[in-house]
This record gives sequence, structure tokens and C-alpha cells, in this order.
Amino acid sequence: MLTLKDIRQYISALGIAEDAHVYIGKLDGKKQKSIGIYHRKADGPAQVALGGLSCTSYGVKRISLLVHWNRDVSESEEVAQRLYRRLLQENSLTVGDTEIRCLLLQVPEPVDVGTDESGVFEYVIWVDFVYQREEEEN
Repeated sequence: MLTLKDIRQYISALGIAEDAHVYIGKLDGKKQKSIGIYHRKADGPAQVALGGLSCTSYGVKRISLLVHWNRDVSESEEVAQRLYRRLLQENSLTVGDTEIRCLLLQVPEPVDVGTDESGVFEYVIWVDFVYQREEEEN
């Protein structure tokens, strides 16, 4: 099973932000130069093969990555672009103990969502992790 904790470890290992600045869930008083990992709401029908879960070989974890960087728009955008390119360049990936079949970037580039209440620039990247389901999930 693929968890937010596993994805957090993967994003942290990319070395774009310090480990202590990569977080899941809500972080009050988030620090500059941080990346947040959140579940993204799904829509549409469940993706289950004919025959039910026992015949379904993959799952999808829909994620929103929030790049919360600093008050310099150029630097913030560059960091968001760097993270986006790293995701695009993956060609073989295991996150935690889970084999990732593919990463589907759901936006054509990092999306500028403006600044937070402190003037820190933020960018969002939507990515779907398509992963190999484990036997006990079936």
C-alpha cells in the first residue's frame, strides 16, 4: 500500500528541500523553503477490474504537492520547476516497498497559486502515483 508517509520520504530524498521542511498533513506556521504533500480529491468511478479487487493489479494515489518557498518569485518558480522536472524524468521508481508503474502529472507545469498571508510564493503540482497493488490489497 502506498501512503503519504512513503511519498513524503521519496520527495524528501530528492534533496530539493531539507527533510525537516517536507511535510504531510497540516503544518501550522510552515517554514519557508518547504514542500507539503496532500491527498487530492478524486472524482469519477472507482477503477476496479472485471472480477473485483482480486483481479485489479494497480491503484492510483492522487497527490497535490505544495511548493511553499520564499518571497522571491523567480527563485520560488525555479524550485517548483526543478521538482516538476525531477518527476518527469523518473523512469524506474519504488516508493517505500511499493512499485510505481508510472507518474501522471496532471498539470502542464507547476501552477502559481500566489502568496500566502506572509507573502511567500506558492506553486502546486498535481501528480497521480499509479502503483502495483499488493496481494493483501486484492
